[in-house]
Parts: sequence; C-alpha cells; structure tokens
Amino acid sequence: MIDMTQFLAQMQEVLEIEDRTLSPDEKFRELPEWSSLAYLSTIAMIDDQYNVIISPADFRELQTFGDIARALEKRKA
Repeated sequence: MIDMTQFLAQMQEVLEIEDRTLSPDEKFRELPEWSSLAYLSTIAMIDDQYNVIISPADFRELQTFGDIARALEKRKA
C-alpha cells in the first residue's frame, strides 16, 4: 500500500514546492512547477523509491497525484 502522505511529500520535494501542501486530487500538469524536467524527476523518483517503471504512454493517461499513486500501487502488486 502506498503511503499517500509520504508520496505527496516526495512529490513536493521533486517539484520544489515549499509553500503549500499537495492533495491527491490535484492535477499535477496544471501546476506552474510542472515541466519536462519535473516529469523526468518524477519518473526517476518513482523508479528509485518504488522500483516501478511507468511508461510514457501510461503516464500520459494520469491526471492527478492520486492517479500516480494508484498506478504505483497497481504495478507493485
């Protein structure tokens, strides 16, 4: 089971967000901090921390931080 609080904290670190807390329902692509570098950093963090690879095609389908967490959960099973 993915610890959502920990995952969101990791995403805050990846996106270098210090002034607010992220939520599972937040659409990450709409954040001003989201960029191609943020995408690459997110993929690297997921691989490093969760030992999961999400293909670019699958990642394009994800909209929220909760979607990413559910994708991780599904692939870890």
